[in-house]
This record gives sequence, C-alpha cells and structure tokens, in this order.
Amino acid sequence: MKVRTNTITRLINVSKRYDETGRGTMALKNISFAAGPGELILLLGPSGSGKTTFLTLLAGMQRPTSGEVILFEKHLAEYSQKELQGLRARRIGFIFQTFLLIESLTVLQNVMMVMRFAGTAKDRSRMTALTYLEKLGIINLADSFPSKISQGEKQRVAIARALVNGAELIIADEPTGNLASRQGMEIVELLKRSCIDENRCVIIASHDERIISLANRVLYLSDGEMQKING
Repeated sequence: MKVRTNTITRLINVSKRYDETGRGTMALKNISFAAGPGELILLLGPSGSGKTTFLTLLAGMQRPTSGEVILFEKHLAEYSQKELQGLRARRIGFIFQTFLLIESLTVLQNVMMVMRFAGTAKDRSRMTALTYLEKLGIINLADSFPSKISQGEKQRVAIARALVNGAELIIADEPTGNLASRQGMEIVELLKRSCIDENRCVIIASHDERIISLANRVLYLSDGEMQKING
C-alpha cells in the first residue's frame, strides 16, 4: 500500500532487538522519525548508542523487531528483496568512514560501477561519473587508483559514487571519521550543497559536533533512545 506523505523515509514506533529471545540487546527503543527532501539531519551519539542500526533501518537494510518503516511511501514489509536491492542501487546512496573503494579499479571506474550495477549504459555512466568528479574537484584523479590518492580524496570519490545515480536519500555513517579537521568539514559542506542544489535528503551519523552548524535538524541517540536537540 502506498502511503502518501511528504517524506522519503519514516520510522513509526520502531524498536530493534538483537537476539529475539527477549534477553538480547535492545539497540533502538520506540523511535519515531521522518525525513524529507532538502534536509540535512545530523544524528549524534556515543559508540554503541544505536546510530548504525538506525541508519540501516532507514535504508531498509534490516527489519525492525516492532513498529513500521516506510520507505519512499511504501511499507518496508511490502518490498521484495529484489525491489529493495533496486532501491539501494538507484535511490539510496551510502557513504562510509572507511570509503569502501575497490582498490583494483580506478577512481572513475569506482564511481561508474554503481551506475553500471543499476543498468545504465556504459557511455552514459562514464559521462555522468566524470561530471560528478568535476563537481567534487577530483576529475584530475579519474585514472588514479585508490592507493595513490589521499584520505580526503578517497572520501570525495565515495561521495561522487553515492550521488551519481541521483539518489534521493544519502546515508552517511561517520563520513568525517578518518579525515583531518578541515577535510571533514569540506566533505559535510559538499553534502549540504547537494542537499540544497539537488533537493536530496542527507542523514549523517557522527560524533563530530561541528556539523551542527550545517544541519537542519540535530538528533541525539543514547542507549537506543532518541532526543531532539534542535529543529
């Protein structure tokens, strides 16, 4: 059933327990949340607070123990695994602290790969990937391999890969964690620009409180429970 909302992703009274015998770890407790286009949302919290679980639920990568997840106006339970894979290939972009670039591929090939996986023709994939490398200031690295570029450059490649398919939802898990202070804020500013210019929804989980100044909303997770700080 299609749910008419102004949101991209929504959690309704969601809880997640690992080891469903009743004695396991409760990672999230009765969380309700919604995010829509044009928002950059920062999720703060210490390690083990449930941030990564929260992100994977938002992206439909796992199912809640209780409550409802609505993704692109449809209940998560109504998607097949194939449909979810298609969403993650075309409509959701992921950025990770460890970059997850394929070392045997060039920068250009790493970015093109997600478009090829989504079924985009090779010529169009190449042209679009080059466009995003230029936007991110790294087109000169197109033929370089990940082992030959800096940490900040690797994260820009990862951002290009996340944006290149036109994803409406960008999930970033500690995207500044491996970067120097100045590089980290440059990365968040790039994400903010994509949020404004291309009307994407960007959700960042981080320990980095400097990001607060760029966020539309700031949420705090502690022991699986959520508090709204502002917005």
